[in-house]
Amino acid sequence: MSCIYCINFIKLKNYRILYNNSLNETSTAIRTLAGLPNNKRGLRKLQTILHTIQSLWSSLSLPFIPQPTSPFITEQRLLSDFHRLEDVMETPSGVFKGILDRFQGITVESEHEYNATDDFPEKLKRSLDHWQRKQNRAIWFKVSEKHSNWIPALTKNGFQFHHARDGYLTLVRWLPENEYKNLPPCAHTMLGVGGLVVNKEREEILVVSDRYALIPNSWKLPGGFIEPKENLVESGIREVHEETGIETEYETMISIRHSHGGLFDTSDLYFVMALTPKNFNIKRDEREISKAKWMPFEEYLIIQMFMNKSSFSKIYLDYQKCGLCFVLKKAKHQILKKEYCLYFMKFKSKKSDEKKPVKKNTKRL
Repeated sequence: MSCIYCINFIKLKNYRILYNNSLNETSTAIRTLAGLPNNKRGLRKLQTILHTIQSLWSSLSLPFIPQPTSPFITEQRLLSDFHRLEDVMETPSGVFKGILDRFQGITVESEHEYNATDDFPEKLKRSLDHWQRKQNRAIWFKVSEKHSNWIPALTKNGFQFHHARDGYLTLVRWLPENEYKNLPPCAHTMLGVGGLVVNKEREEILVVSDRYALIPNSWKLPGGFIEPKENLVESGIREVHEETGIETEYETMISIRHSHGGLFDTSDLYFVMALTPKNFNIKRDEREISKAKWMPFEEYLIIQMFMNKSSFSKIYLDYQKCGLCFVLKKAKHQILKKEYCLYFMKFKSKKSDEKKPVKKNTKRL
């Protein structure tokens, strides 16, 4: 394949893709925009760039070479071609239309394809024959609750339940007979957060007692499950406010606890973060919380030791002692354009004059 076509998909400054009509002009333009010197060293770097582009192109398995209609292709066009989430082309009559993914899988959604007048079993058979001829791999059916009459025919034709969400069920069938069944697992881990809210002036920790706790009248950190599409810190701040009425801001991540055999036989990830309170008057959620109070740091440490629990508060004190914290940085993926949260270790400035909790009794505790 000529390098000139691969140049269509080079990502350059200002998130634009350069397109030229000659390889020489393209090479010169890339050198200029990428800051490459016009010598042998620059040529070697240019060759590396071209090789990378060719490898990327091959990995996408694109069956065609898109031709731009203007000198610049927008970044959105690049993302569309990169993900390869396009309507299945040349679908014969009587075959379900779906979405072709980059792994040669097909996703059919009942919301778009349901027709009460169709003979569903017969149409499904024709569709499976067509997809096998096209050498498609995983066939996914996303079935809405109101179209659940599809499910018996799907299971009869080898489809298996994969996952369910509010309002729909997803079934899948792996078509290749001589290829490893390489399907992603359904979501299998619950995420929870706990907020270690510290009143540094009074050396106290915010604790609650659940109304439905396994051990009545026991104390724990406020927290709960992370909602869909909610960030860790947002969840921790929300849970603390809902249960106690205390508004907080993020200070540092403290620890992550990983366990198995949780709710619905899932695994469990529990994130504990230190939060700084903005107010101190407690207004507990009476539906879920039977008691809430500010507890002296020493008392909370003793309770944790007695209950043989992980001492999140002790870990927090150790972080404070050595000036360590986990900083939160929000960023955006350059290709996928999705926002994400990055947590990384950082040492606090020695000039920081923040008051550390439990100064006097840290060693004894």
